[in-house]
Amino acid sequence: MMLPTERPTPARVPALPRLLAGLRDRLRVEPPARRPVPAGALAVASYNIHKCVGTDNRFDPARVAAVIAELDADILALQEADRRFGRRHGLLDMPALERRTGLSLLPLSLEPGGHGWRGNALLVRNARVIRQRRLVLPGGEPRGAVMAELDLPAGRLCVVAAHFGLLRRHRAQQAMAILAALAEAEDVPTLVFGDLNEWRPGPRSSLRALEDGFGGAVPGPATFPSRLPVLALDRILGRPRGLVLGVEAHDTPRARVASDHLPIRAVIDLAAVQAPALAPALSEAA
Repeated sequence: MMLPTERPTPARVPALPRLLAGLRDRLRVEPPARRPVPAGALAVASYNIHKCVGTDNRFDPARVAAVIAELDADILALQEADRRFGRRHGLLDMPALERRTGLSLLPLSLEPGGHGWRGNALLVRNARVIRQRRLVLPGGEPRGAVMAELDLPAGRLCVVAAHFGLLRRHRAQQAMAILAALAEAEDVPTLVFGDLNEWRPGPRSSLRALEDGFGGAVPGPATFPSRLPVLALDRILGRPRGLVLGVEAHDTPRARVASDHLPIRAVIDLAAVQAPALAPALSEAA
C-alpha cells in the first residue's frame, strides 16, 4: 500500500489515464454558471474528502477547506472526515472553517476531537437541530450514516448523510436501512446525500429501493475520479419531487486535486414543496 506522503512514479500510473488527465488540465474549462438561487432557497453539498489526501498524494487539510469555502453551502455532508484507524480524530480545523464559512459541525462523533460518525460529518449554517441520530449500516465493513432533523428559516428538513459500501448487495441493504430509519422520522421534506458508491442506473442499480420516494435515484453528474470524472458515485436525492432544483459537480482546478472525488452541489427550495400542502388549508380558511 502506498503511503500518503509518497508521490506516484510514472511506472505506477498507466500511460493512457495519465495522458488524458494531462490533456484535461491543459484544456481546463470553468464549470457552467450556476442557476439563480431563489430567495429563501438553500445550497446543499456533499464531499468525500478522502481523508484530506489529494490526487498528488499530499495530505493537505487546508486545501480541502478551501474547496469547502468555494462550495458556499448552507448544509454540507462530508465523508472520510476522520482518521480511519486508531482514535478517530477529525482531519480539518473546524474552528477555522466555521470562521471562514459560517458552517457549524453537528456533534455526532463519539470520539473526543472527532468530526462525525464512521467518517460521516454534517455541517450546517443558520439551522437549529431538532434531533439527530447515528445509523449503523449493514454490510461487511463498518459503514454508517448520520440523520438530523433541522429547523431552518424556510421550514423543517430531514437530512441523511451516508457513505455506502463497495459491494452491490451491501449497498442495497444500506438503502433499505435508511428507508427504515426514515419511516420512523417525521414526515417532512427529506434529503439523502453522500457517496453512495453506485454508478449504474436502472435494474442493476443497488439504489432501486429509493426510487419510489426519491424520484428514481438516477445518477447525477460524474464525480470520480476527480482528475477525469466518469462515474457518478455521489448523489443528492430529495423528496418530495421539486425539492432539489439542480445537481452539479463542483469542478474547479483546486477540487480536481484536493480529493479523489469532486464535490457535488444542489439547490433546494423548501418553500416550493410546502406551497401545495398549504393550498388546501388556505382554501378552507377562505
